Amino acid sequence: MTNDKPLTSDHHISIAVGIILSIITCGLYNIYWNYRQFQAMNALLGREEYKFWPWLLLSIVTCGIYHIYYEYKMGSDLYTWLKEQGKDPNPNLPVIGLVLACLGLTVLSDAVYQNEFNKLA
Repeated sequence: MTNDKPLTSDHHISIAVGIILSIITCGLYNIYWNYRQFQAMNALLGREEYKFWPWLLLSIVTCGIYHIYYEYKMGSDLYTWLKEQGKDPNPNLPVIGLVLACLGLTVLSDAVYQNEFNKLA
């Protein structure tokens, strides 16, 4: 196992605040929240795999279908990274994100992933 805290406090976001602001701003804060999660995931992976602008553009063009894919991808990459670090993540993490995203509850899938990021910050 490497560093116990691989993310900085900059990667910590209050889940309750994220959900409330996403609802109050009709989803605009959720776009920013995804941007912040991409930064956290890139920091964990040590490379820029999650790119905000292509994700945003493709999510708009595909009416959200690309975002559903990205929710699954983030869950899968997060699960793999946690497993490689000797942690014991929920093996259903990618499926949870996928199902919630398919149901239109992407704010909740972001909350699930943020919970994992917060543990690492």
